[in-house]
Amino acid sequence: MASYTVNPAAVERARALIDARQYVLDSDWGEVQPHADEANAYLRRHSWADYAAWHLGLTEGASDETKGRYAFVYGDFRRVHRTGLIACVYRASQWRHKDVELAAHDLLQRLDAQAGIS
Repeated sequence: MASYTVNPAAVERARALIDARQYVLDSDWGEVQPHADEANAYLRRHSWADYAAWHLGLTEGASDETKGRYAFVYGDFRRVHRTGLIACVYRASQWRHKDVELAAHDLLQRLDAQAGIS
């Protein structure tokens, strides 16, 4: 099983987007999460650093500037999705990636506070 570390650049970007109210509260994550073709299109227009900042996890041992390096996407390359953060919490906890789980959980709490969800 792969091991992951938290991507500080992704946490920073997610916080900034949440603080700027660039989020979606209700979405079907299975429908809106970026798929391979969307990731490829994003990479044609943006840097690897920009791509990386949409992923809360960094795969240990994977080379930088490869899709395999970046895991736990939390948004649609424009906005944070609440359901994306929930998926990150769930997947990270399911596979016992505690640091990623806690980072996603903290972001979810920040989003809920910003949106007035109690």
